[in-house]
Amino acid sequence: MAGLRSARANVVPGLLVQLTMVSILIGYHYYPPTRDALDHLAAWKARWGFGYSAVAAIVAGAFIPEILRVAVFQKGRVRRANFGNLAFAIVFWGIMGMVVDAFYRGQAMWFGADANVSTVLKKVLVDQFLYNPLFAAPVTAWLYDWKNSGYSGRAFARFLTWEYYRDVVVPALFATWGVWIPVVTVLYSLPSLLQIPLFALALSLWVILYTWISEQRMRRPVC
Repeated sequence: MAGLRSARANVVPGLLVQLTMVSILIGYHYYPPTRDALDHLAAWKARWGFGYSAVAAIVAGAFIPEILRVAVFQKGRVRRANFGNLAFAIVFWGIMGMVVDAFYRGQAMWFGADANVSTVLKKVLVDQFLYNPLFAAPVTAWLYDWKNSGYSGRAFARFLTWEYYRDVVVPALFATWGVWIPVVTVLYSLPSLLQIPLFALALSLWVILYTWISEQRMRRPVC
């Protein structure tokens, strides 16, 4: 039920990011200016490799969400906590950007780089039902909750329990699936060099959502 509530809470913003991604996919195939702009992004990705992935993820996952947090939720007032949030997010998303890049490259090696239905389906299933529940979702939950607990060493004992996975990771997975299954379907339907640039586009909204979910959960009393 907690997972379904998380998924419902993300319906409207999730639909917005999905609509954006689908529009980009259609534009890439049928609107030459969109294709030209995306080809430039692909050229930058080819030139800079993992460095591009790290920088794109940092901009999308660290700077944009924190700027929006200050501008919208804090009404332009910068607080000391913003610098701590930014330092954490730069390190975390810089590493995760390279991890996602390596994972996408691995998927292309395992299943091929074609955008046919069979290949895209295999990549989506591995992405969302192996990589996500076994690595991305728990690691993200652990590290964000560790940060929100003041980097307390005592928090780690709770992270490595079934109760934590059930109560924290599973709801996050439902929220993730509701937003990201359509998004990664679009990503895997595009050329490999465009997957990370457009992943970064979708990431900005997701990090804003996930940060809000994580901070609200940390404010509730733990039974």
